Amino acid sequence: MASTISKDHYVEHKSTIPANDGQVVNLFVRERRSASGPRKPVLMLHGRSVPALAGFDLQFKQYSWAEELAKAGYDVFVMELQGSGLSNRPKMDDPLNVNPAQRPLLHPNPIASLPPAGDPAKYAFQINNSQSDWDEVDTVVEHIRKEIGDPGAKIDLIGWSAASQVFGPYAIQHPTKVAGLFLVAPIFPPNGRQSKTGTDFGAPVALPVGTPAAAFGFPMTVASKAGLEASWANDLKCPDQRENGIVDEVWKAILGADPVGATWGGTTAGAPTGLSRVRNSYWWGWNTTTVPLHNVLGTSVPVCIVYGAHDSIVNTDPSLGLLHFSVPALYKAIPGPNKLMFRLSCAGHQIVWERASKHLHTISEHWLDKHKVYGEQAGSFDRDEDGVLTPME
Repeated sequence: MASTISKDHYVEHKSTIPANDGQVVNLFVRERRSASGPRKPVLMLHGRSVPALAGFDLQFKQYSWAEELAKAGYDVFVMELQGSGLSNRPKMDDPLNVNPAQRPLLHPNPIASLPPAGDPAKYAFQINNSQSDWDEVDTVVEHIRKEIGDPGAKIDLIGWSAASQVFGPYAIQHPTKVAGLFLVAPIFPPNGRQSKTGTDFGAPVALPVGTPAAAFGFPMTVASKAGLEASWANDLKCPDQRENGIVDEVWKAILGADPVGATWGGTTAGAPTGLSRVRNSYWWGWNTTTVPLHNVLGTSVPVCIVYGAHDSIVNTDPSLGLLHFSVPALYKAIPGPNKLMFRLSCAGHQIVWERASKHLHTISEHWLDKHKVYGEQAGSFDRDEDGVLTPME
């Protein structure tokens, strides 16, 4: 495989987030590509809580998915939306804007005395929304087209977890800019929030959203290393599913992309334990009504879905309403025939950091080559640890 180069971009964008509407901000994008050869563009997007660099470019052994794709000849761009990683984080530097219920986690840093948990945040609204996320993706897509010198280039999109709620609707709205859609552990709420009319992508309510206050009355939450470990543990069903020490490496990378949050929280041996700042989002337009719109997905934009057999996050109880998620329901809702789905054994929601990531890398390379995997262009399959595929339909 070819040697790779790395380049960091700070892409200027006119914000459409209400908290800093109209301001010119910087969106962080890391590019990983081979030192020679054609520039075949791929854009990777993070989910709700993990910065993109920690998810896709973890500098530990062979876990950097972006680097593996670059070695395979792809020009990979890893982007951070506002509120995540090294991109602009409006209203998120002030600890008084953390979810008030989480204020005890902030002691003794960054301030020793905070208002009671019942007092509202200083900025009592959520931050980003579906439209602002779509706008930021489009700015980066246009930047990539300019960077590679091809203003009409179609770009393959790779999204992890909640990135599906951004990339899915974006692809439907911009099919001439998208070559294919690859979703790993996608969050899909079949009964998710509708748009204003239910048949388009307009905002359903006035933005920003501040009610109910317990859900939207603050711009960010915080996540801890203990919380990451507890969530991950729910999906560990095989004895060798992840390597020893990987949690420490992941947490180090998460805090490395959040220099402010790294100074928050309690202390261990006199040093801050660190907290990861997570933007509070308001999403709509990703449900069984919108997926078939304009007959884009599975036709002009082929789709490949990969998820772990032990993922406890992406498939939930139907009684949960907006929090009912279903990967099979997403596959079923895609209207066109060019769709693939793979369920990988011994893998969970954190598949990008598990041993099964090597299979994920291989599947994605197959997909990016010809939008086929193992010679298959359509169908859903269970893949066991020996690589045997069993049709699921």
